[in-house]
Amino acid sequence: MPRRRFGSIRRLPSGRFHASFIDPDGRRQVGPETYRSEADAARYLDRVDRDIKRGHWIPDEGLGRRTLRECCEAYLEENPRVGLRWAETCRRNMRLHMTELLDMPIVTITPPVVRAWHARALRGSGGRTSISQSYRLIRAVLNVAVQDGAILRNPCNIPGAGAQRSPERKIATPAQVTQLVEATTPRFRAAVVLAAWCGLRRGEVCALRTDDVELDRGLVRVRRNWVELLEEPTRFEKDPKSDAGKRTVTIPPHVIPILQAHADQFAGTEYFFVDRLGNRVRSNAVYQAFVRARKKVGVEISFHDLRHTGQSLAAATGASLVDLKKRLGHSSTAAAQRYMHAVEGRDAQIAKALSQLAQDGDATKLPKNY
Repeated sequence: MPRRRFGSIRRLPSGRFHASFIDPDGRRQVGPETYRSEADAARYLDRVDRDIKRGHWIPDEGLGRRTLRECCEAYLEENPRVGLRWAETCRRNMRLHMTELLDMPIVTITPPVVRAWHARALRGSGGRTSISQSYRLIRAVLNVAVQDGAILRNPCNIPGAGAQRSPERKIATPAQVTQLVEATTPRFRAAVVLAAWCGLRRGEVCALRTDDVELDRGLVRVRRNWVELLEEPTRFEKDPKSDAGKRTVTIPPHVIPILQAHADQFAGTEYFFVDRLGNRVRSNAVYQAFVRARKKVGVEISFHDLRHTGQSLAAATGASLVDLKKRLGHSSTAAAQRYMHAVEGRDAQIAKALSQLAQDGDATKLPKNY
């Protein structure tokens, strides 16, 4: 074989070709694999030569030899923005969708490898949402690897693969909300009311203290969120995701009697929602009570859709986007944050308009058995 300017190639007894070169530190490095032809080995050496000249070359050993599994675990443990709930979701997706990549050294995960994995995942039985979550995890982990100098560039470059396209959420009519409240076990009716008419999340409902609900003033204060992991018995309180999540919501007047009945019969000394033993109610207990009511009524919506229902009904009263972000605790845009102060008086107006909308839909009737 002719002598090369950079690196050397030799033919193995198997007929395949082996490539090696001297790195900038004077150490001999060998290619990560053997090659079918001399031309393939030469292309590998030419690529390494270019990377060394540009200062982009990374040794095959070291950080780049860590497996994707190791990098994912380090990312989930060390990133302060990763909460326990999201870490649990990521680990479940690793088991369900990422097994073929997890034990690969990250230097061997190339764009074709990622594309092939993604195509196979989409052909499988997994949901599109969890696959897009898996892709976003891989991309985020490999971004960190690039920052650490473990790999040269992120191989995750599939347009739109990380976008989570949720289907349009269903909403209930005011009359259907009334039916759902009536069909719900009395202990949990107030939870349905707070989700549908005040826009509280299930975790926010379960975290409510009794003194957070000021019925004489028609206000409910959202200060904390209750989290329950799905795959392990871990439960804890935490702050809302953003400062906007901490909010005071004006209660529509037509549902105050329902909340008052709950306060009189079911509220605990510390927590507004408690079980029969006086302990803070489980989030799953609220969910199961709602599912039973949903089946009775025949309305195919999720508990979180009640919050979307409240947002849509509030929009129907003429509430602006800024009004809705304040009421629902959203902070997706900096502009919304800057103009929050301008809508303090608007929340009470929205609450009154919601009651008028409910009256038109016959939602003022109290559930039976109160």
